[in-house]
Amino acid sequence: MDAFYASVELLRYPQLKGLPVVIGGGRRRVDDMLERLRQEHPEHAWSEDKLDEIPLAFFPRLSGYTGRGVITTATYAARQFGVGSAMGVMKAAKLCPDAILLPVDFDQYRHYSQRFKAIITDIAPLMENRGVDEVYIDFTDVPGGQREGGRVLARLIQKAIFDDTGLTCSVGVAPNKLLAKMASEFNKPNGISIVTDADLTDMIWPLPCRKVNGIGPKAEAKLAQHDIHTIGDLAERDRVWLMQHFGKSYGAWLHDAAHGKDDRPIETASEPVSISRETTFEHDLHAVRDREALGAIFTQLCEQVAADLQRKGYVGKTIGIKLRYDNFQSVTRDQTLESYIHQAPAIRQAAGQCLKRVDLKRRLRLLGVRVGSLMKIEDWQAQGSRAEETPAQPYTESLFGDESEQN
Repeated sequence: MDAFYASVELLRYPQLKGLPVVIGGGRRRVDDMLERLRQEHPEHAWSEDKLDEIPLAFFPRLSGYTGRGVITTATYAARQFGVGSAMGVMKAAKLCPDAILLPVDFDQYRHYSQRFKAIITDIAPLMENRGVDEVYIDFTDVPGGQREGGRVLARLIQKAIFDDTGLTCSVGVAPNKLLAKMASEFNKPNGISIVTDADLTDMIWPLPCRKVNGIGPKAEAKLAQHDIHTIGDLAERDRVWLMQHFGKSYGAWLHDAAHGKDDRPIETASEPVSISRETTFEHDLHAVRDREALGAIFTQLCEQVAADLQRKGYVGKTIGIKLRYDNFQSVTRDQTLESYIHQAPAIRQAAGQCLKRVDLKRRLRLLGVRVGSLMKIEDWQAQGSRAEETPAQPYTESLFGDESEQN
C-alpha cells in the first residue's frame, strides 16, 4: 500500500491532500483540534463526521513538536523534504517544519488493512500476509493471471482496492518473492512494475545492494569494504568467495539473491512467535519520582497485550519485559510460567516479577511487555484448561521503586 497510514488519514482529512503530512509522535486520543474548534467557534456543531471541514490553520505542525516521537510514515509530499519512516519527529521538524503532524490510529489502520486483504483474496486466494500494509500474491493459477505478464490482474486488484477503500497500492510482478518485492518499489505511488528473468541485467543489477530485502546496513557496509556497491557488483563475485567472507549460509544466499534466485513459496498461514507492546516516553521517567506514571503505563501495556492476545486467539506462558535506559542501553527479562495465560491481571503480575530483576535506579526512556510461547486458544481449551485465576495482588500493587531506594 502507498504511504498506508498517511493515506488512511487523508480519507479522514481530505483537505490535507497534496500537503506534507507526517504520522507519528503518539497515539490518538481526544482530537485536540475538535476541542479547539468547539471553544473558538461554538457556533458550529463540530463533530467526528465533520473532520473534512477543519481549517488547515487548526492542524498541528512539526515546528511545534517537542518529544521523542518517531515517524511511522509520511505523505510523498513530505518525503520530498527527506522526511521518512523511523525518523525522529524532532529531526523531521528541522527538515520540514511546516509539515502537518497527526497521531497514529492503529484501530483505523487495521480496519483498512483487513478490507484491502479481503478484496485481494476474493480475486487471488493464494496470499501471504506480510504485515498491516503489504502482501505477496501468487498469480500462477488465477484465471487471467498471465495476461500481459500479470499486468491485467495487477490493474484489477488496484482498481478493486481503490473502488472499495479510496486507497492506492503499488504492485510488483516477478517470478519470485525477492524480485516482486523490489519491483513493487519501482513506480510508487499507484504503479505496476513487471520484472522477468530477462530484465535482471538492466533493471536489477544497477541497483544498490541495499535494495535487496535481506541486505541491511551492516552487510551493506561490509560489502562496500570489498568494493561491492551494486547488485551487479555482487553478482560478479564467486559463490565460494562470498561464503568465505560472509559465512556459508548468508554468502550462498547473497550469491543467489544477486542472480535473482528465490524459491520461497507463498505461506498462507504463519504463527506469531510472540505478541508485544512497547512505548517510548516523551521524556525520561524515574522509577521512584515517576512511579505512578510508570505504573499506569505498565498496566496499559499489559492490557493492550492481553487485548491483542484475545483478538488474535492466543494464550502464552513466557512473559517478558523490555527496558531502555537514558543511555540507550536495553535490557530484557522474562520468565516461563507453568500454565498459559491471556488476561491482563495475570500478565501484569508475571511481568511485574520480571521488573524486580532489573536496575530501576536509572532513568527510563522505553518500556515494553511481551508474551511468548504462544498456543492457539482453541487448542488450549481443548486440553481442558481453565481460565487463569486473577492474581491476589490488585492493580494498586507498587511495581516500581519507593523513596527508600532512591539515590
